[in-house]
Amino acid sequence: MTAIESFTGDAPPYSGGDPYADYRTADLPFTHHVDLADRRLGAGVVAANDEFFAPRENLLLPGRAEFDPGRFGHKGKIMDGWETRRRRGTSAAHPWPADEDHDWALIRLGAPGVVRGIVVDTAHFRGNHPRAVSVQGTSVAGSPSPEELLSDDVTWTTLVPRTPVGGHAANGFAVTDGQRFTHLRLKQYPDGGIARLRVYGEVVPDPEWLAALGTFDVVALENGGRVEDASDRFYAPAVNTIRPGRSRRMDDGWETRRRRDRGHDWIRYRLTGRARIRALEIDTAYLKGNSAGWASVSVKDGDDGDWREILPRTRLQPDTGHRFVLPAPATATHARVDIHPDGGIARLRLFGSLTGQNG
Repeated sequence: MTAIESFTGDAPPYSGGDPYADYRTADLPFTHHVDLADRRLGAGVVAANDEFFAPRENLLLPGRAEFDPGRFGHKGKIMDGWETRRRRGTSAAHPWPADEDHDWALIRLGAPGVVRGIVVDTAHFRGNHPRAVSVQGTSVAGSPSPEELLSDDVTWTTLVPRTPVGGHAANGFAVTDGQRFTHLRLKQYPDGGIARLRVYGEVVPDPEWLAALGTFDVVALENGGRVEDASDRFYAPAVNTIRPGRSRRMDDGWETRRRRDRGHDWIRYRLTGRARIRALEIDTAYLKGNSAGWASVSVKDGDDGDWREILPRTRLQPDTGHRFVLPAPATATHARVDIHPDGGIARLRLFGSLTGQNG
């Protein structure tokens, strides 16, 4: 695996201008995976031992952290992240925190899965970031309370051992453990602030839940579908097309640049598993003057299977949900949507049921 650049120590004090001008970052080889801690998937920070200066919920906000140098409140500087108070020692003779002192936050992943990489982002925390962090994971069925997660009955697996981190930096960690996790525990030593937490990996849904559903969206991100490739990601990522819920803004869908050739754009997907597809939906919500003109959908059964069209090239209307019932079920492990000539779609839904066989 490619070595990941690491950062330690304080960043220089903010001196004006673009606060990201001196932000420390690196190429992280795992960021093409889905963020399992995306709030839009249902992730949440369910508890933290301290959030005196800034609330724990900021950890999972979409987008990069913002910085307003003049914004202060009754407790001090208002930061766009999770920030705890300064820890102290036990007495005047020993005013420093103990080596093992730390603050923690419990994170419920939006979708359970295998973690491939973690980013602990300390953007704008320059001299008030933690000295080190660690991350643990566990898999607990149902909807456990914070008390249940912290009980002695729960076993935690170390994904990132205690590691020094830098301020105002994207601190990236590759994860090699192949287990399925539902919750994480983030620790910062001894205290300080973290702007964002990103948890990149592959969704692994609960097979009992999918079996109970019977017919469901077999390409949905939350059900284990994923984007394998796309022709264009200029304005928005292709993975938006399989996110939960309806699109709420233009940039919550997939939009390509304007083509000046005779080609067309496309997205290729891997389904939750081998499935029989009975109906599909293409939604162009909030895409008005830039929606795709036409679209077609094809599927194949197995990596070496041949593509076959299940929806011929069909005219799309702007800002509209289009639903189609197939004349006969189509068995597939992969799908592809082709748009002509360019533009965007907000969501693709493929409704079906698993065959019980892996693709």
